[in-house]
Amino acid sequence: MRQLVFFVLLSIPLVQFVNGLEPQRGSIDISTTTDSPSKELLTKANESFQKEEFEQAIVDYEKVLAHNGIEKAPILKKLAISHASLNHPAKTVDLIEDYLSIEFDTGIFTQDGFSQVKNSSEFKSLLQKYTPKFTIWSFLYLYVALIGFYIALIINFNRKIDRVARILISAFIFIHSIFIFNICINISNYQYQYPHSYLMSTSFSFLYGPLLYFYFKRITQQYTFKKTDLLHLLPTLLFLIYIIPIYGLSGQEKLHIMLESAELGQNAGDSKDMLAIVVLKLVSLATYGFFIRKLYLKSKHIKEVSSNNKTWQKNIYGLHVLYIVTYALYGILIVNHIFSGIIYHTPIVFMALMVMYLGYSANVQPSVFGGLYSSDNRLFFKYEKSGLTQSLSNELREQLLHLFDEVKIYKESDLNLGMLAERLNTTRHNASQVINEHFEISFHELVNKYRIEEAKTILDHNYQKNMNIIDVAYEVGYNNKVTFNKAFKKETDLTPSEYQRKVLEAV
Repeated sequence: MRQLVFFVLLSIPLVQFVNGLEPQRGSIDISTTTDSPSKELLTKANESFQKEEFEQAIVDYEKVLAHNGIEKAPILKKLAISHASLNHPAKTVDLIEDYLSIEFDTGIFTQDGFSQVKNSSEFKSLLQKYTPKFTIWSFLYLYVALIGFYIALIINFNRKIDRVARILISAFIFIHSIFIFNICINISNYQYQYPHSYLMSTSFSFLYGPLLYFYFKRITQQYTFKKTDLLHLLPTLLFLIYIIPIYGLSGQEKLHIMLESAELGQNAGDSKDMLAIVVLKLVSLATYGFFIRKLYLKSKHIKEVSSNNKTWQKNIYGLHVLYIVTYALYGILIVNHIFSGIIYHTPIVFMALMVMYLGYSANVQPSVFGGLYSSDNRLFFKYEKSGLTQSLSNELREQLLHLFDEVKIYKESDLNLGMLAERLNTTRHNASQVINEHFEISFHELVNKYRIEEAKTILDHNYQKNMNIIDVAYEVGYNNKVTFNKAFKKETDLTPSEYQRKVLEAV
């Protein structure tokens, strides 16, 4: 429990630093008085605007704004257009920001009245700040996030993976995907269009470590959870207590907070509490990373865990460490007000790599997610409840050997497990069990093994080199040269061409 006590103590400062996240209520300018400007003054201002007498229109509209109880957004828009027509880009930009704080509509940038200032640096900067944009980074993050959501869903419903392990790892992938999706929204300026995305992923800040730690504990030790383990969620609970009021704000209130920060030109590192946030999250990641390392090193000596699973655990741990290191660098820079695009993206890139690697593993070798629950030994007891007797198993083995050794069924390029089961007059399940129990490999590995042996025989006797490599591939059952080359090199550590040259040199 040392790591738990240590981290809970570190969670206490959350009370102080989260207070800085509270929005400043009451800062929205909403007039409640019933005073109204004279109709004559507003009419005069509109007439000057229509006549393109913009200097006079500006004077009149500013007088109108001095009155309470008016709808300010339309007047601010006309004032901005008036200043733009007089080529006052700085004043135009200020008025547009005032307009956006009341009525956020980026369609204002397409108004014809801004043609005079649209090429100014001030106007371009404003466009860059508020209008939606889609870059290569935002596209990649959206792509990774969507894959992450899909993988989390698939793993969570994969009944072949231990239930507790799949819940932990799918939750781990999900919060990574939420974070990456949130970054995508922010860097593409869609947070203004969807203000409820504000701080969307922040509540998960202290869950990354516990989820991965307990996942490793489950798959390496078959750990059974206790009620006291819920204490590891205490930092997240404390954080939620202080951040939920922000989540409860209306969309307009959240939008105002974001616009206020953007107007002031504030960055993440400008927050007085940023140092505490970065340090506490970093301590959480590093603390759990240390205990994950201990679990990983211990599992390396467990014989029941397959080599593939050990390699997979090593890669997951390595990516987690790289994320910690890059996040530490990112934190050091931003609290010192040093901002760099590359540094900003680096920890997110490693987070994205984690999601992509987990997705790749789920597609190629989903058994690794189970740890001890999916060791090599499972290959032999997963058929415990099948109806295949030992005598029938032996009989099917003999029939299978006849098909492969005499009939050479493996030369059929479209051969699959269903076709083999049909030749054996049995089920796919029984055919798979026979191969696994008697040959200790999968159906595809058995087919490749026979095909490569046949190819070696052909190359050994092809002294005159009158057969091309592609001809050999077709002869033994492959549909293309690439697949043949990969399978051949995996089996012999040589490409077919290298093997052929070696044979010719020996003649």
